[in-house]
Amino acid sequence: MNERKAAHLNHSELWEQWKEHGDKEAKKQLIEKYLHIVEYVSGRLAVGLPKNVSKDDLASNGVMGLIDALEKFDYERGLQFETYASWRVRGAILDGLRQGDWVPRSVREKAKKIEDAYQHLEQRYLRTVSDEEMSHYLDVSEKEFQNMIQEVAVMSIVSLEDPIREEESETRLSLLVDEKAKNPDHKVNEFTLRDALAQGIDKLTEKERIVVSLLYYEDLSLSEIAEVMSLSPSRISQLHSKAILRLRATLDKQRDLLMRKD
Repeated sequence: MNERKAAHLNHSELWEQWKEHGDKEAKKQLIEKYLHIVEYVSGRLAVGLPKNVSKDDLASNGVMGLIDALEKFDYERGLQFETYASWRVRGAILDGLRQGDWVPRSVREKAKKIEDAYQHLEQRYLRTVSDEEMSHYLDVSEKEFQNMIQEVAVMSIVSLEDPIREEESETRLSLLVDEKAKNPDHKVNEFTLRDALAQGIDKLTEKERIVVSLLYYEDLSLSEIAEVMSLSPSRISQLHSKAILRLRATLDKQRDLLMRKD
C-alpha cells in the first residue's frame, strides 16, 4: 500500500492492514500516530535523571518499545493500545538505562545499605523509623543521611521497575497502579504482593504517602507535586526516594518468602 492510500485509512483499517496483511506503510502510520506516547513517557522519566543521560537515547529506546508493542498487541481483543504501549515504551527505556549502567556502583551500594537498614529496623520495631534512628543505625549524622538519600534519589526512577523475581515480569510499580493499567504479562502471586505493598504504604510517613499517591495514582510529575505540596523539587525527590527504599525493603522481604516457597 502506498503512503497516500494509507493516510486515508481510519484507525481500525490501519490496524487491520498491519495485522492481517503485514502492510509496512500501515505500520508506519500507526507508529507516527502513537509517537506522542514515547514523547510523554520519555519526558516523565527524564525528570531527575543526571544530565549525562541523553534524552535522545531515551526517546530512541522508547520508539523501539513502541514498535515492539505494535508487533505484539492483539487489536481484536478490544483492549486500549495506549495503555499497553505505555508499559512497553517505559520498559524499553528502563532496559536501556540498566544496560547503560548509568548509576555508579557506589550509589547502588548506598541504596542497598539504606534499604537493608529500613528493612532491619522496621522489622525490629514494627513501625516507621525516623531519620534519627536510621542515622544512628548507619553510624552517620542526620545531615549525612539526608545527603545519602539525595544521592540515591536518581535510582528511584527504576527501583520500582525492577522485577520482583528475576524470572518474572511483574514489577513493584505495576502493583501501585490501577488494574486497567497493569502490564498484561504479570505472573507472580499478585494477591500476596499487593497485601505486602499495602502494608508498606501504610508504614510511609504522611508526606511520603502523598508523593506516592500523586506520582503513581494521579500521574503527576515530580515538579507538579512540588507545586501542589509547596515544597522544592529536591525535597519531593528526597521524599520519593525514601518512600521507594521503604517499599523496596517491604517487597524484597516478601520476595524472599516467595522464593523460599518455590
